Amino acid sequence: MSRVPDATTADGSTGWFKVFQDTWAKNPSGASGDDDYWGTKDLNTCCGKMNVKIPSDLAPGDYLLRAEVIALHTAGSSGGAQLYMTCYQLTVTGSGTAVPPTVAFPGAYKSSDPGILVNIHAAMAGYTAPGPGVYAGGSTKVAGSGCAGCESSCTAGSGPVGTATAAPSKTTTTSSGGQTSAPPAGGGSCSVARYGQCGGTGYTGCGSCVAGSTCSAVSPPYYSQCV
Repeated sequence: MSRVPDATTADGSTGWFKVFQDTWAKNPSGASGDDDYWGTKDLNTCCGKMNVKIPSDLAPGDYLLRAEVIALHTAGSSGGAQLYMTCYQLTVTGSGTAVPPTVAFPGAYKSSDPGILVNIHAAMAGYTAPGPGVYAGGSTKVAGSGCAGCESSCTAGSGPVGTATAAPSKTTTTSSGGQTSAPPAGGGSCSVARYGQCGGTGYTGCGSCVAGSTCSAVSPPYYSQCV
């Protein structure tokens, strides 16, 4: 979060502090980081929702909230990590007085940080999240733990999958890291949106991409993406 004079006009150039994180936890039965528990897997399990409590001791005023997901499937080489973020405008009320110390963006992350440059396709003993630690008044979710709060307001797997199209005449094989995908029961097939996963080790979803994109093995054999 970043405390700003006016959230409607702030550009994010002020300092930031971390109020929440959900990163990594070891899966005892897993063979690599791919099998471990991750915050992104929690998002999938909880229907894309993440319950984040705003610290109650923050000084009142306008804030920006920076929500970020870091994709690490190609982070084994420098520059391979993919950062996805969005920003929310908030007004905090109450009687808090805390003004946490901040870091600057850009500058808080380096390409060599262990949470940015990491091979998740090998066995992992730990993971260090990039940036500052969580502010003392903030909170942390243990990766792999159950959905809570607003996260519990849906049923995982109940939404539509892919886009219905004409049924193909036979099972097709795509360039998805050796994965073969058959059309789902019911006579239809599905397609993956651009930049979505379309193959890789353990992947069982759609292997066909929407028109204009191709399933490409970006981190073979672990991950293929529609590009």
